[in-house]
Amino acid sequence: MKLFTPLVLFAAALLRDVSAGHNHHTGLHEYEKVLGGVSDAGSRNKVKRVAIIGAGSAGTSTSYHLRRYALAAGIPLNITIFERSPYIGGRSTTVNAYNLTNPPLSAILELGGSIFVSVNHILKNATRDFNLSTSTISPPSTTAPKIGIYNGETFVFTGGSIWDIAKLWWRYGLAPYRANNLMKETVGRFLEMYDQRRGGFPFVSLGGAVVERGLSGVVAATGEQYLRENGVGDLFAREVVTASTRVNYAQHLPLIHGLETMVCMATSGAMSIAGGNYQIFQSMALNSTSDIRLSTTVTSLTKQEDSATYILKSTSSTPYSGGDTIETTTTSTFDTVILAAPYQYADLKVTPQSPYKPDEIPYVTLHVTLFTSPHLLDPVAFGLKVGEKVPQVVLTTLLPDEHPGIKPIFPGKVGFYSISTLHTVTNPSTGREEFAYKIFTPHPVIFSFLAKILGVNSTTLISSTPSSSSSSSSTPSEEDSPPQDFTSKDISWIYQKIWQSYPYEYPRVTFEELRLDENFWYTAGIESFISTMETSALMGMNVARLVVDEWVSGRRHEYFEESLGRKTRAPLTAVVEDEEEVVEEESLNVEL
Repeated sequence: MKLFTPLVLFAAALLRDVSAGHNHHTGLHEYEKVLGGVSDAGSRNKVKRVAIIGAGSAGTSTSYHLRRYALAAGIPLNITIFERSPYIGGRSTTVNAYNLTNPPLSAILELGGSIFVSVNHILKNATRDFNLSTSTISPPSTTAPKIGIYNGETFVFTGGSIWDIAKLWWRYGLAPYRANNLMKETVGRFLEMYDQRRGGFPFVSLGGAVVERGLSGVVAATGEQYLRENGVGDLFAREVVTASTRVNYAQHLPLIHGLETMVCMATSGAMSIAGGNYQIFQSMALNSTSDIRLSTTVTSLTKQEDSATYILKSTSSTPYSGGDTIETTTTSTFDTVILAAPYQYADLKVTPQSPYKPDEIPYVTLHVTLFTSPHLLDPVAFGLKVGEKVPQVVLTTLLPDEHPGIKPIFPGKVGFYSISTLHTVTNPSTGREEFAYKIFTPHPVIFSFLAKILGVNSTTLISSTPSSSSSSSSTPSEEDSPPQDFTSKDISWIYQKIWQSYPYEYPRVTFEELRLDENFWYTAGIESFISTMETSALMGMNVARLVVDEWVSGRRHEYFEESLGRKTRAPLTAVVEDEEEVVEEESLNVEL
């Protein structure tokens, strides 16, 4: 999942040539041509019962495209979406500044997936098809640079106008040009996975698709290796590319694989939906089924060997007066089950255990802090002179002598991944214009950090808290993290969220299967390949197509016949190279 993509200046319009001439949208008319009387009428008339576990980008895309493909094939189906959260969208969700119940658009802040880009064809097409409006809210109109890259001591780069392109060339030589071309060529190969005419879609095996698209060497290499092998200078890699991998994936070039590194640099045509990107996934869900069960956890899945159907048990929670909840357990039978969430977080008991059980992999623990304040960021806190302007988006990198090695969590001296001044918003209590901020950190933010970046005294910041704002009777320390109900004259509202946001994108040579058992499918394996809203939606569309293909043909694809017949499989491995050391993923001592 891409929580934020920095608008790195040199990357503007880089992908324009990549997408030209490719039909990435696999439309219904193309599928109708493929069908052409392949299946018998009897199989098409049988109502298919489908359970989708997860209502994020993958689950809702699966539901939406499953409905479309089944409609084209003339196959009736009932789709049920199960989601443990009380909302649709998964890691794409919003919160309202000042806890407003009827907020203006400026007070609706993205907590998860913030933007998507022009080559995200599924999200872009959905925006058009559902008549959703893109956001026109922009950062405050100031003379501050749009972007700065800060290493904990100084800004190594700031930019915001056409002249800044020249600054890139002056500092980094040919490295931006080479990175530009490398990104276009690499991402162009990935985009073939959308293209049915080129044989990229649908793909029955993610590992096979990686090989067929010529990307196996890219995902097997670290970003550091891939850039160096292709002539991209180390200075540019350490400062600009590292800033992008930190803000997008909280990871560094010695550990993140080459393809995800290139994805971080693909920023052309960034956009978001007014009022929240979750509306894309909400629209997908509502346009494919009326049976959406929120606040419902699927607890067990039992395969019926005689019919290859599944008995699914779920527990739903309904709020009741007095703050209590009523839990209701339901059992239903389905012909097909699609798990559209990471297996390791599903807490799902599968009986009998499926032939393929996805490996447990480490996920990044990301702390997201949203807050509002009347203060602009203090230039002195960022090594600038009094009166100088802090960039609207502060990305971060490491000092020249800082090397993360194989440490997955390495914030460096700077201590945070990014700080963004989002836009202005009106405080409903005072009527004054304030600034909305978003911070990504590896640890909870504390009072002293907030006081420093705002240029206020931390003791004053704490002591100015109205007594009614906190239920705690103890006085907080400047090393404490502000509670969710904290307010003061310097910070009028704050909201903090901990995400298991995306996997550590280690270089790897194998990937999870799309099918875990007969009629039991899995989408989240793509997150170790590329973790974005778009790629999860792509996997959802891909699985939907494979499911309907089987319904139409009345048989399994030969790849699945062979793979399900195997009793065992080789464990998935991720390879991390640090100088001469090769480390298996399973041996990494990762503390999240």
